[in-house]
Amino acid sequence: MADQKEFRFVNTSLSADPNMTRAEARTAAAMASIYALRMLGLFMILPVFALYAEHLEDATPALAGLAIGIYGMTQALLQIPFGLVSDRIGRKPVIVFGLLVFALGSAMAAGADSIWGVIAGRAMQGAGAIAAAVMALTADLVREEHRVKAMAIIGMSIGASFAAAMVLGPLLNGWIGVPGIFWLTAVLALGGIAVILFIVPNPVVSRVHRDAEPVPSQFAGVLRNTQLLRLDTGIFALHLILTASFVVLPLALRDIAGLDPASHWEVYLVVLMLSLPVAIPFIIQAEKHRRMKQVFVGAVMVVVLAELLLFGFHDDVVTIGLGLFVFYAAFNLLEALLPSLIAKMSPPDSKGTSMGVYSSAQFFGAFVGGSTGGWLHGRFGLSSVFLFCAGVAVLWLVLALGMEAPRYLSTRLLRVGELDPVAAQQLAQRMTAVPGVAEVVVIAEDQVAYLKVDPDSLDEPALEALLPQDA
Repeated sequence: MADQKEFRFVNTSLSADPNMTRAEARTAAAMASIYALRMLGLFMILPVFALYAEHLEDATPALAGLAIGIYGMTQALLQIPFGLVSDRIGRKPVIVFGLLVFALGSAMAAGADSIWGVIAGRAMQGAGAIAAAVMALTADLVREEHRVKAMAIIGMSIGASFAAAMVLGPLLNGWIGVPGIFWLTAVLALGGIAVILFIVPNPVVSRVHRDAEPVPSQFAGVLRNTQLLRLDTGIFALHLILTASFVVLPLALRDIAGLDPASHWEVYLVVLMLSLPVAIPFIIQAEKHRRMKQVFVGAVMVVVLAELLLFGFHDDVVTIGLGLFVFYAAFNLLEALLPSLIAKMSPPDSKGTSMGVYSSAQFFGAFVGGSTGGWLHGRFGLSSVFLFCAGVAVLWLVLALGMEAPRYLSTRLLRVGELDPVAAQQLAQRMTAVPGVAEVVVIAEDQVAYLKVDPDSLDEPALEALLPQDA
């Protein structure tokens, strides 16, 4: 195990080492692998479960949809409490417990011969809600100036796991079946336990990181912030639409378009390969050229178009593929823009709380999408699900149009050493006067200053001159 002294960081300089240490990079990669392997197991079921559910005892379309989405409910309810518990008893025990619960749920689903057994297993999978604890442990082990990079590595791993799952799910279904996928998911969870115990180092100190985890005292303020609520509603809608669509998409490909389920992976692979590069120039327009709201609203419009295409033209493999391409292009873009907007619009010391609420909204959207999509499919037929998703996207579009244009600010975290409350307030006032600094919150008990800055106009030497030399 790496020497723990590597993780006792106190450097406050703005010109500190711009690169992660080897230990930090290894930690970020290990934490990303834990998160990604867990999400891979959840996502692989998405493109195949609707077909498998037909063979389960007591199965109905409504219950099949519930089985697909139920993990989102338990995940949404438990991820923040798990994070708070990790502040008290330690990150690793919570993460190991969560992975064990996830593995147990996977085994329950694998061995079930009725839809009710799978629903119970999927709910148990979601109950292994380790997201907040993973982020908190990452923050414990990575210096403030590199924490954004570490979180970005985790975020990219989630996106990669989703793309891989869309192809691997149908492929593995042909080889080992859905029960085999559930068993594989359990094995991956146990592998994640090995990573956390033997590869990820123990932090010297664990404390609350306001940039990476929820703080209970901040929930009221975050939930009153109408701009953040618009974004929370957006991620809720996006994952509702995603999950509801996949309640019926495999059925449309098999029963209406006539494509053998063994070949479904080919459609997903082509669509993903074509759609992933589409998002890149729009991300550049949004971030570099400061057209975030225009690009964001345009992407929501594209989601509306995609669901209308799937509603009107799901009788052929080519038209379904076209609808999926349009949807994935917008989905990939929105998955990148929404976290960036949360970071830009949240108060500098409330980013962790804002992201916690955002993540809960995301998982709850998956639950509502699966359960509602299944009910609509059973009651009104396959087409009604796509029409419902288009309606949800239209409502989201109305909310997006009323969103304020974000300020193009970056978050900085600086160690300020031991200060009493009065000195912390005075330091915040002096930092606020520095050109390029938009907002400052100095938390004396955390010994950290949380800043929102304009990187293009920031006077770095003036800001660095304010930092205590003995922090």
